Amino acid sequence: MRKTTSLKKMIFERRALVCPGAHDAISAKLIEKAGFEALQVSGFGLSATWLGLPDMAFLSFGEMLSFTKNIVNAVDIPIMADADTGFGSSINAMYVTKELIRIGAAGMNIEDQLFPKRCGHLEGKQIISKEEMVLKIEACVAAKNELDPDFVINARTDAIAVAGVDEAIKRANAYADAGADLIFVEAPQSKEQIQKIIDEVKAPISINLFDAVSGGKTPLIPIETLKKMKVGRVSIPVGPLFAAIKGMTTYLEAISGDKIAEGRNDLVAPFKDFKELVGFNIFRELENQYLPQS
Repeated sequence: MRKTTSLKKMIFERRALVCPGAHDAISAKLIEKAGFEALQVSGFGLSATWLGLPDMAFLSFGEMLSFTKNIVNAVDIPIMADADTGFGSSINAMYVTKELIRIGAAGMNIEDQLFPKRCGHLEGKQIISKEEMVLKIEACVAAKNELDPDFVINARTDAIAVAGVDEAIKRANAYADAGADLIFVEAPQSKEQIQKIIDEVKAPISINLFDAVSGGKTPLIPIETLKKMKVGRVSIPVGPLFAAIKGMTTYLEAISGDKIAEGRNDLVAPFKDFKELVGFNIFRELENQYLPQS
């Protein structure tokens, strides 16, 4: 089964498919190793780790595509890419859709923010008209139908923060009518709002739990509860990144001031585990097979 078909099937089962966010190939490998069935490329994470900048549209599409391709190549589970606003008009969004399919992504998020966009849990968001976003989705659907009709288009609306939940639901249904497979209503502020969205939108719903520890604008709700509510997908976009930052900070504090951390094996992964993660032993076997043994 193609990864696009597999991802679409899991989403349409409405069993709250959990997609942690990967910010590089190593985080993607760890997500897969932990047993998750799919993952989300985090634009927030890419901007932070590659540029040291906030998620405010500083990454170009070429950079996003290159980083996403590395992540796709690192794992075998389906990957949803971050297409931001489509990096321009509907015509740009068509090109973006085709290129993401060509590198092996199984789906993508595309949002109705005004460029330059920003993280959904930051202040100062603005949204384009519903009509413009509908045309953008229709263009993306036309593009995917040329290459892979099962490629998942996840249409995100940030309308709650700007115009309220009722406007977000109107937009969500318009985006579903335009051909979006999954609807991402960003930053609902209560369980009741989430249920209202699920009940009134005619497509599977994606909910964002931000980091699954401290939460963002959306309250933390157990995954089992979201399954019972028939959520299609649950993204945890920055949890792995925030965990990595916490881990590195703790380690660096332990060795600051010219100290070593002898015996603090809790601070670092064993070297053998790292070698296994990046496939070192596989390449050693290839060397033994294909390089001269002099």
